[in-house]
Amino acid sequence: MSPDTDNTRADGRADGRADNEGRPIRIQTGINAWAEGSCIVEVGATRVHCTASVTEELPAWRRASGKGWVTAEYRMLPRATHTRTNREDKGKGGRTAEIERLIGRSLRAAIDLRALGPRQIQIDCDVLQADGGTRCASIVGGWVALALAIKKLLAEGLIAASPLRHVVAALSVGIVDGRVVLDLPYAEDARAQVDLNLIMTQGGLLVEVQGCAEGDPFPPEDLSRMLDMGRRGIPRLCAAQLAAVGWEALP
Repeated sequence: MSPDTDNTRADGRADGRADNEGRPIRIQTGINAWAEGSCIVEVGATRVHCTASVTEELPAWRRASGKGWVTAEYRMLPRATHTRTNREDKGKGGRTAEIERLIGRSLRAAIDLRALGPRQIQIDCDVLQADGGTRCASIVGGWVALALAIKKLLAEGLIAASPLRHVVAALSVGIVDGRVVLDLPYAEDARAQVDLNLIMTQGGLLVEVQGCAEGDPFPPEDLSRMLDMGRRGIPRLCAAQLAAVGWEALP
């Protein structure tokens, strides 16, 4: 498989976007009155509610380390998708657990856990409406909620300096109809020949790459094209995250 090298065409995508164009992003903060940080992130038709909760209690295994901890939970609400799905009240499924671990790893990469001090920040991501890219949107919104919680800790004098070291964002890239395309909605994701999720810092450092062929294997040069397109799409998301928190750059 060798995708078309012209990745700026608008033809062929149902929403009229160019192949290298991300979906519209909107981030509303202050959604939850009680959480230390909260937002709803909208990426196209995907909407995720994210909160950050700060506690001075650490997991038992972490207490002697001198470091804080950031962890995440992820859930899909019953009617977030086209048909209702049952709540995971009898234990989370494998997909949910895998996405939670991804969100947690991604957000821990953004922060100096020793500088955070002996406290835990729990990020909760609840998908209100799913149209592809829910894990990526959760990372984008989760970082905003985390940053708002850090901002509150700074304002209250509970930490002397921000432990945030990176802006971290995520988006999907795929090969659809033989072409590399950015930020796939469900209709494209469902028929993609290759599906990839890219997590990067604003400075262009890789945090994680998740990718696989959905059918036939693909050559390494296609992976290079996807990574390059994703790398070019990440800064727009990071700018939106910083704007939502009210920062021009990390403090």
